[in-house]
Amino acid sequence: MKSPSSGPGPDPAVPAPGTGAPPPLRALAAPVRGRLALAVGLQAVAALAGVVPFIAVSLLADRLTDRVPAEADTLWPLVVLACAAGLVALVCGTAAGALAHVADNDLQLTLRRRLARHVGRLPLGRLTEKGTGEVKQAVQDDVGALHTLFAHTLLDVVAVLTAPVLALAYLVTVDWRLALLAVVPLALGVLLFRRAMSGAAAQMAEFGAALGRISAAAVEFATGIAVFKSFGRGGKAHERFVRATEGFADFFSGWVRATLVSSTAAVLVVAPAVVLLLLTAVGAVFVTQGWTTGAELVPFLLLGPAVAAPMGVVGPRIQQIRAGQAAAVRITELLDAPTLPEPATPALPDGHHISLRGVSFSYDGHTDVLDGVDLDLAPGTVTALVGPSGSGKSTLASLLPRFHDVTAGTVTLGGADLRDIPATELYRRVGFVLQDVRLLRASVADNIRLGRPDATDEEVERCARAARIHDRVTALPDGYATELGTAVTLSGGEAQRLSIARALLADAPVLVLDEATAYADPHSEALIQDALSALAAGRTLLVIAHRLSTIRSADRIVVLEDGRVTEQGGHDALLAAGGRYAALWDAQGSPDDVREGSAR
Repeated sequence: MKSPSSGPGPDPAVPAPGTGAPPPLRALAAPVRGRLALAVGLQAVAALAGVVPFIAVSLLADRLTDRVPAEADTLWPLVVLACAAGLVALVCGTAAGALAHVADNDLQLTLRRRLARHVGRLPLGRLTEKGTGEVKQAVQDDVGALHTLFAHTLLDVVAVLTAPVLALAYLVTVDWRLALLAVVPLALGVLLFRRAMSGAAAQMAEFGAALGRISAAAVEFATGIAVFKSFGRGGKAHERFVRATEGFADFFSGWVRATLVSSTAAVLVVAPAVVLLLLTAVGAVFVTQGWTTGAELVPFLLLGPAVAAPMGVVGPRIQQIRAGQAAAVRITELLDAPTLPEPATPALPDGHHISLRGVSFSYDGHTDVLDGVDLDLAPGTVTALVGPSGSGKSTLASLLPRFHDVTAGTVTLGGADLRDIPATELYRRVGFVLQDVRLLRASVADNIRLGRPDATDEEVERCARAARIHDRVTALPDGYATELGTAVTLSGGEAQRLSIARALLADAPVLVLDEATAYADPHSEALIQDALSALAAGRTLLVIAHRLSTIRSADRIVVLEDGRVTEQGGHDALLAAGGRYAALWDAQGSPDDVREGSAR
């Protein structure tokens, strides 16, 4: 067994798991940690400065209510202090927000560039297995969640935690008894909030599952309504959707009822109006009993509600912090995904002969999907892979464009191991047309030019004609300049022919075709077969076929069963042998029942 060539080491910006590395959130924020720390400091100064005007007003009230008339010289410094502190709070708060947003913008750019570079180095098989949803979530949704955390939530948390500390410290110096009273709503809010949040993890999991059931039922309702109506059961079509929504309503109502009292009480006891009412009532008693003065009560009425303020916003902030932490974990997992190893000593193929020797492959490292496959694909020939579902056809075909690396054995192109061929060189020589065609939100011409970005308009049109898609393109509003993915969409067969035009333009000498006509209607299938005939001319083809009539004239038909080659040869010879291929042929009907076709 040949070991894969060693490639570049892991991204140094991403800590390796199990090495005492910092948590994902802290590791991702490392490039902007200094600026975020400065923003946090500025926000703390702004929050503290925001309390000073209230303290100054309290001192002014004390001076103005003194029996001895206050002199202007003793009042104006407090006025100046209040104004200056308000200005500092405004300047520092604005600077903190601007700095946090600039740092976050740089972080988003850095993360998206890292993700783009890393995804470009991932094995294509990983992307086809998990789809593009994981990449979209990381690049768009998760990076957006970090924006909310770093640019907004972080500063909000600093503000709501810093200001109450100074407020409480000042209130203690005025009257420690009323200061303790101001802390009571905060303590009650913490206790009630903890009671309301008990068991929240399990409830949130059920909440997500219930929403998932509604989504699935809604899709089923939308896609299946025609079938129900065609059998006269239109009234039954929405039953599962209604059951799902009713189940969600019952669950959510029960959850709300169980937490309603404690969650509502947690919000009420820290509400500014409630805190102010409590301090006013008790403060009035203190004043009438002579335990404090009216002037000394003023700071409690101004700053008391701020002491309990953090509990009023703790719920949403905790949720945003958790969302940011989860996003950081997902981004880190994607960045930690192993990339396709690049060869230490690159090799270039000599010719286009493909050879598989002793090839085995496993997705999980335990169960072999392919086991000891030996196969040769001679230049200019068509080799078809057939076999029952799950036999390993798609897996075997995915090894040629190196969607995966073999677990054991070797795959060579022109005598060079695929693992030793640089990726750019490999994809100049090996192309593929898959069942699930992905088109970009770009013009038709640009979608075709993915095969060769420097191609001229004439070359693009020539390949479109050969792929039997030119007439459809010219019927679009702007012809080849029409942007796909907006108001214009192509059918499955049309998209398939567009991908064939792309492959023609790339002009790779080796092609892998994964049942290119699987989703086409009869008319589109005929056009696709004509396009494939143009595409196959002079190239080495490996074709995955489910409809055996389309590959009966292939140079070699290879039958796979349980990851092993059990038969190979021409169509007539395999029929005469009466083995697995003959059974598959008979199961699909006689040649008169299916459209005669060719992979050429």
